[in-house]
Amino acid sequence: MVVNTDSTDIILVTDCNSQSVLFLDYIHQKTGCRVLALNPQERFAVVEGRGALVLLDGDHVQEKDLLTWNTRAEEHKTVILSAFNVRDNKQVMELLIGIHLRGVFYRQDSLELICKGILKLLKGELWISRPLSAMLIDFYRRQQVNTYRPVCGLTRRELEIVTLLVSGASNTEIAEKLFVSEHTVKSHLYNLFRKINVHNRIQATNWARQNLGTIPVMASRYASRR
Repeated sequence: MVVNTDSTDIILVTDCNSQSVLFLDYIHQKTGCRVLALNPQERFAVVEGRGALVLLDGDHVQEKDLLTWNTRAEEHKTVILSAFNVRDNKQVMELLIGIHLRGVFYRQDSLELICKGILKLLKGELWISRPLSAMLIDFYRRQQVNTYRPVCGLTRRELEIVTLLVSGASNTEIAEKLFVSEHTVKSHLYNLFRKINVHNRIQATNWARQNLGTIPVMASRYASRR
């Protein structure tokens, strides 16, 4: 999807300060897009007919806020999510557990390189580094090898449910996605928690991240930015 810069907002989600204002001014000069900064808890109203490229600060946006933005992006296909100020690829992989990113910008990236990546994203392309591309390809290869192996005695349905838990889905949303009743979901959760020896959803999510390494698909193709 190629984005029209005249009808696209670039949104910096961070702890707003004078540096973020200068950063946005630079991006506006280089892209011509309307730019604005939001604190992580602020709500952003998606305007009909306008797109949004969202830059999520890896240092300041908490997990619950990331999940909220991911939900907005799923509801509005004109919203593109990317992460910036990211420490390393390990942090990227952690972010990818809960959100679908189309671009990644690291802490050491220059302003020029960030703007180059933003322009690529506005053209509908991905923006990820070669090392990250290699990590993702290796990850999915290992996932394919392990697809049919039993994981800690979990059934396929229980694996589907724990994956949805990691994405932040409620019982109602899980039931809708799997076409089962909420009562059935609760029964699966009871069995799941017992098998992995946890007592609540947060513990189950942490267990999944440590033992499954399951992340949502970033995109159907990989792109190199350098």
